[in-house]
Amino acid sequence: MILKNARLLVALASCTALSAYAQNIAVVNGTPVPTARAAVLEEQIAKQGQAITPEIKQQIREELVNRELLEQEAVRRGIANRADVKQQLALAQQSVLVRALLDDLGHSKPPTDAELKARYEELVKQMGGEELHLHHILVDNEQQAKDLIAKIKSGASFEALAKQYSKDPGSGKQGGDLDWSTPQVYVPEFADAARKLKKGEITPTPVKTQFGWHIIRLDDTRPVKVPPFEQVKAQVAQQMQQEQMGEQQEKLQALEAQLRKNAKIQ
Repeated sequence: MILKNARLLVALASCTALSAYAQNIAVVNGTPVPTARAAVLEEQIAKQGQAITPEIKQQIREELVNRELLEQEAVRRGIANRADVKQQLALAQQSVLVRALLDDLGHSKPPTDAELKARYEELVKQMGGEELHLHHILVDNEQQAKDLIAKIKSGASFEALAKQYSKDPGSGKQGGDLDWSTPQVYVPEFADAARKLKKGEITPTPVKTQFGWHIIRLDDTRPVKVPPFEQVKAQVAQQMQQEQMGEQQEKLQALEAQLRKNAKIQ
């Protein structure tokens, strides 16, 4: 009976030891290093796109053991009691809490493949089905634009007039050439006028926008060339994450304003 009890105690002790190691990735000089701490580092590495291999897990363990050893040494030397170190630790704790709050406000997480594909299809739809090759001349007043339209209709070179009179620093020197683009990239008044033109036509009257008065010529049209999803997936993900960060910042600023309004600050 005594032998059976002894074996049972050994078995229980073994289970307890295994349970302790499941909770801790290591025990350094009697101080446990929690497995949860390793999980945080693994998550950070995984977010960077790196696979968590057994080798990576071992490197994380060694890193955490080294950190624990160095922390213990710092405590032994009394560094943890220094006033400047205490302030740095307080600031670090604040930073971690604020980042966690920011994540909580926006539930920040990488977009799924389904979300990326939906955004891609939305962007494709926004691009429209057609690109336009346009030339334009930009001037300061309506009468000058009318005079230039009359000269073009009389046979004057559109490109020569653009080089001479256009106020657009980008296209003027190129004879007014705007190259290929979708109408959506232009301000609404300009885009609406361009869409109404047939190939080779110029706008019969000047088009007014916030930049001045335009004379527009449509040279050609072609279907929009949309890159495949896999080719632009990374850019779409980056755009969505930037939008997510912007929304988080807005929520954080609103929360800060609300908290300051209700706080007693002396």
